[in-house]
Amino acid sequence: MADKTMLTNRIIRMSVLPLFKVLYDEADDPVTRLLKGVDGIVQFAVKDTDIGTYLEFAASRLEVYQGRHPSPDIAFIFKSVEDMNGMFTGKVVFPRLKGLHHVRLLLKLIPLFIGLTMLMPNKNPKDPAKRELKIKMIMYMVTNALSQLNKGGDEDMMEWTSKQPDRIYQLSVQPSGPAAYLRVKAGKTKSGHGLYTRKAPFLHMKFNGIEGAYKVMAESKDTVQAMADGDVSVEGSPEYGGKLGTFMLRIQDLLLP
Repeated sequence: MADKTMLTNRIIRMSVLPLFKVLYDEADDPVTRLLKGVDGIVQFAVKDTDIGTYLEFAASRLEVYQGRHPSPDIAFIFKSVEDMNGMFTGKVVFPRLKGLHHVRLLLKLIPLFIGLTMLMPNKNPKDPAKRELKIKMIMYMVTNALSQLNKGGDEDMMEWTSKQPDRIYQLSVQPSGPAAYLRVKAGKTKSGHGLYTRKAPFLHMKFNGIEGAYKVMAESKDTVQAMADGDVSVEGSPEYGGKLGTFMLRIQDLLLP
């Protein structure tokens, strides 16, 4: 049985924190433009463990890496895995913060932290571009988290993936919006952004524009009702689509306790 705390932490580090890169690549606010050339390493880590994820700002780019950096400029050090989980699931947590003198680098983080809160169910942006960004983030996070659920030892997910040949589970916003996929092959999983082009999807969930996707993925509209209303169509086995939806709800339960 997978440890719930560690599984949640795995999903946070490998599926949620990488969204900082999505936010940074798409940011066009004055603070981000002003500080585009500020480089540095920002570490998120659990005290006295090798558990960590760090952000590397360099050459006007942001990359997200797993592990502990030997000499970060700024470090958020958590007393426990539970505290690290809490900070990214809406709880009030006060990690030890090293590197406060790197003021410009700290300022660079503020829009990213604000952007990440867009994932919360109570955040309902009205701006069309931000609604699309929220859907993109949810798609990327969910498909990656499904893979991490399998790699992290969730028994039900492992059993489900072990019985499948090479299959693609595709999510896409029609006609040309965000897309992401999960590849399952004999117990192994891998997620990716965009449309998988090497083979036809085994199951394809097609959302009717950003608003159709928003109703289902951000407002949790019942999928059956959404299909009846034309917000989404599903090509492929309804049985497998239903099972995939069950695992998505499991991820939601881990991240929104």
